[in-house]
Amino acid sequence: MAFPRSDVASPPVPSGARGAVNPHPETAPTVVKIVVAGGFAVGKTTFIGSISDIEPLSTEAAMTEHSLGVDDAGGVSDRKTTTTVAMDFGRISLPGNLWLYLFGTPGQDRFLFMWDDMVKGAIGAVVLVDTDRLEQCFPAVDYFESRQIPFVVAVNCFDGVARHQIEDVREALAIPAHVPMLYTDARTRAATKQTLISVVQLAMQRLQAV
Repeated sequence: MAFPRSDVASPPVPSGARGAVNPHPETAPTVVKIVVAGGFAVGKTTFIGSISDIEPLSTEAAMTEHSLGVDDAGGVSDRKTTTTVAMDFGRISLPGNLWLYLFGTPGQDRFLFMWDDMVKGAIGAVVLVDTDRLEQCFPAVDYFESRQIPFVVAVNCFDGVARHQIEDVREALAIPAHVPMLYTDARTRAATKQTLISVVQLAMQRLQAV
């Protein structure tokens, strides 16, 4: 099953970045895009960085006291010193001259206006969830549901945070039964890979049903 090509132009690849060389220079790669979304400090930047073949491109800014009252730190400001203010970008090179682009959304509500452009051409999305701050993922869930974009919900496992049963989290978030949910660890490549595989499988099922 072939995916439609993304209509997003290739972001610049840093010189010397890992995986920067196209293994099929004679042909343009087929590009597939997945969006990684979720609340503030839920692990989107870490998720992309754990699996990207190139050095991830990130537009982060230092958090200062001037952001207080504007951005909701959700009680994690003690472990979060920077914040994504535009997007994160990573790329995975797959067999068959296929490139998977990963775009991470900024976590603050004031950047929601950017999402429409960011999701153009995406085959699906990952919504990362921190069970200590479930309410912060509601905007992402509502966004993808309202636009009928396939998405999976990935419960990010943080150190020192109690692990809740997937079905309990599904009920708390009112996630429909047809939406896949799974545990992940944004710090590890294996867990991130499995989450992305779930998105691709869901997108393929959606295409086959058309």
